[in-house]
Amino acid sequence: MEERASSEPGAAEVLPQHEFDRRSLRAHLKEHLPGFEAEPEAELVVTQYRSGQSNPTFYLQKGFQEYVLRKKPPGPLLPKAHQIDREFKVQKALFSIGFPVPKPLLYCSNASVIGTEFYVMEHVKGRIFRDFTIPGVSPAERSAIYVAMIETLAQLHSLNVHSLQLEGYGIGAGYCKRQVSTWTKQYQAAAHQDIPAMNQLSNWLMKNLPDNDNEENLIHGDFKLDNIVFHPTQSRVIAVLDWELSTIGHPLSDLAHLSVFYFWPRTVPFLNQSSHFQEDIGIPSMEELISIYSRCRGITPILPNWNFFLALSYFKMAGILQGVYSRYLLGNNVSENSFLFASVVQPLAETGLQLSKRTLRTAPPHGDTTQQLFAQSKRGQEVLSQVKHFMKQHILPAEKEVIEFYAQNENSENKWEKPLVIDKLKEMAKAEGLWNLFLPAISGLKQVDYALIAEETGKCFFAPDVFNCQAPDTGNMELLHLYGNEKQKQQWLEPLLQGSIASCFCMTEPDVASSDATNIECSIQRDGDSYVINGKKWWSSGAGNPKCKIAIVLGRTENTSASRHKQHSMILVPMSTPGVEVIRPLSVFGYMDHLHGGHFEIHFNQVRVPASNLILGEGRGFDIAQGRLGPGRIHHCMRIVGLAERALQIMCTRATQRVAFKKKLYSHEVVAHWIAESRIAIEEIRLLTLRAAHKIDTLGSSGAKKEIAMIKVAAPRAACKIVDRAIQVCGGAGVSQDYPLANMYALTRTLRLADGPDEVHLSAIAALELGDQARSLRAKV
Repeated sequence: MEERASSEPGAAEVLPQHEFDRRSLRAHLKEHLPGFEAEPEAELVVTQYRSGQSNPTFYLQKGFQEYVLRKKPPGPLLPKAHQIDREFKVQKALFSIGFPVPKPLLYCSNASVIGTEFYVMEHVKGRIFRDFTIPGVSPAERSAIYVAMIETLAQLHSLNVHSLQLEGYGIGAGYCKRQVSTWTKQYQAAAHQDIPAMNQLSNWLMKNLPDNDNEENLIHGDFKLDNIVFHPTQSRVIAVLDWELSTIGHPLSDLAHLSVFYFWPRTVPFLNQSSHFQEDIGIPSMEELISIYSRCRGITPILPNWNFFLALSYFKMAGILQGVYSRYLLGNNVSENSFLFASVVQPLAETGLQLSKRTLRTAPPHGDTTQQLFAQSKRGQEVLSQVKHFMKQHILPAEKEVIEFYAQNENSENKWEKPLVIDKLKEMAKAEGLWNLFLPAISGLKQVDYALIAEETGKCFFAPDVFNCQAPDTGNMELLHLYGNEKQKQQWLEPLLQGSIASCFCMTEPDVASSDATNIECSIQRDGDSYVINGKKWWSSGAGNPKCKIAIVLGRTENTSASRHKQHSMILVPMSTPGVEVIRPLSVFGYMDHLHGGHFEIHFNQVRVPASNLILGEGRGFDIAQGRLGPGRIHHCMRIVGLAERALQIMCTRATQRVAFKKKLYSHEVVAHWIAESRIAIEEIRLLTLRAAHKIDTLGSSGAKKEIAMIKVAAPRAACKIVDRAIQVCGGAGVSQDYPLANMYALTRTLRLADGPDEVHLSAIAALELGDQARSLRAKV
């Protein structure tokens, strides 16, 4: 037989482990496949598709004729897997009624021909999109392709199984229970290591089976974009491929499988994908696809047990990939990237667990959110709803317990520890996917999205910790994400993202006016393969946390030939390094801020660290600082809005409960005006915060300098006034431990100094404004 390069996209030379007797195949096709010998002299050319992970698939070309052959893999196989006779049967039934599948031509059960059973079908010319973002087409065409795909799925699920004469193709009722049982067994048979999340997800699925586990529809089992052939020039489905997992079962399992990319963990790369899911590129939202599907089938878009089916899809996918990896270990797989799947099973199972605990909306939201001034993305709306629910159900009810813990341990050795309830809440938040929401690369959220989420967490002093969104770790994680090298990220960023360690940031110094950062005197001197750090720092937040393992230190790596803003660098210093001396905690208006890990004075005495600990390079300290402080400053302001809302709530509650001079406090005009002015101020700083967030989303931190500086001044000032008014309304109780107001005031007042005092920001705003005015004037001239 002739062997030559294939012109078929995605096909290449047959893998050695999948070679078969081509002469025997040709002889069999000559005898049993009508028209195969139309060109007797033409050679049979065989190449193999490399995209599949299951049944080996081959492209056959003989003269002008083209076919596709599917066969079982060789070697030992998992029970009930790779039943290609079922594929042939269902395609034959579907083709007979005009459903878009390749025409099935021949089935051979005689394994002696090429070593396994196989079948042959017509080759369908068209487009197959391996990347679900469909690069290279317009947003309108991308949307049309997705609509055509979901309409085809609805068409499949609307078919009558009896008219297809597919009785007995599947067992029928009880599909979900069988799926959980089957994939549990398949996973256990292929598992190469113990993954607790898989066992937990299997148990949850079995305990939460849908009540309506009796639907009997023909389902595909692996319905997704790269199993569909589209017309060469039109957004129209001309063939659905790969029916290996088809059966009679619940249609929502197909719909959920198609929807998994909306929830794909951002730490796990999609195979053959250019990026994760993005809005605004023409891909319909999950709710829009469900709406189209429901309309085509004549059912309600409010889908019961939707979280079950999504969790089942992730469990099934994890089981499939475990099987693919198992075949890879046996040397029996098609794809060259099969070895990657070993590390994917666990995060997929964990995502399934997270989805099992969520209440998901399937119907499009009422009202038009596009008209909002700073509209959240759909994911942002969903996460905000989750955070609000989590705050109401879990965090706010635990506030009293947390306050009592710190009051009881204020003078004990455990004062820097955190109460067990916070660790429990962290585990719950992580399980629900409410983790690291501040970092767009991980969460997929815009700054505008996170602004409203951070506002919600600002209503409780320990809420940011629960979601791993607490300062200074957020700023340090952003810094490492943006500027750290791969080794630094692996050693420090990953455990910070997991929440297994904490960090501190060492910039401010006791002996100089640190508001002018060029005054920083701490030295970072090169000595061979090391740097030696000497200096004093204070207000190093978080250093008292027992989990604090790493400090990011700003110091001077003096270069006399460079400008004053190129004299400083940042370096990673493990807290256990000899010479790092934690001197004392600093109080804030008498508060030690134990939950936060305190604010410490730290001395560095001949501290030696590897030169590889330097971040980005010598003289880059201020560049890094601006990148770190931009989002960091606005995150503080986002939370301050929530704090101000909580203070106003306390003010109003007290004003409606207390009577002075024979009338309720709110009836006194001064109190009523305080309430009104507080509401006005909150709306103002929220809008300014959202504008700054929008600027960061669209122009980056450097393009939002003025807005960041403005909100950094405005938010703490406004919040201070609101908290002060609330204290006045509450009287003596307002400054006692019975209310959080005194602590709130300490925090907001301190923020007028942290990350740069108001006066520095005001000077920066003035300079930027003068520059804008000058450019405007020149433009007019």
